[in-house]
Amino acid sequence: MKKIIILQAIILILLAANLAYSVDFSNPSNFFNSSEVISPKDRIQENQIHIYQDKIVIDIEGATYARYADTGSMDPILDSEATGIEIVPISEKDIQIGDIITYQPTWTNNLVVHRVIQIGYDKEGWFAYTKGDNSSVIDPGKMRYGQVEYILVGVFY
Repeated sequence: MKKIIILQAIILILLAANLAYSVDFSNPSNFFNSSEVISPKDRIQENQIHIYQDKIVIDIEGATYARYADTGSMDPILDSEATGIEIVPISEKDIQIGDIITYQPTWTNNLVVHRVIQIGYDKEGWFAYTKGDNSSVIDPGKMRYGQVEYILVGVFY
């Protein structure tokens, strides 16, 4: 009985090792098949939120508000009923994995609001891959810093 259990354990270890070595790490879609979604950077500190009897004031320099199309790609976070608070990034260092950004892709004339799922550098410089939270595939191609319009910092429903 011990020999069978040991043999089964060895087979499981070999299968796991084979799976680990068979993943193509150059393909970004291999990194994002998990149901875990990385959270955006926390950009609003407690001391920036002021609650009064008749209003709430949030101190965010350079903020603007946004409305969203109900495309379904960012459900349940964003849809036509949501109002977003967005800021303009100063540099690519302001954008982190997990952030939800508004950008102008090369594959459509419309602005897209999706989550950053991977960041890297190549011979052309900084790039990111993005994906809708409710989508099973990443957006086509690498997105460059110059395409980024805004970073979402808050959502009201």
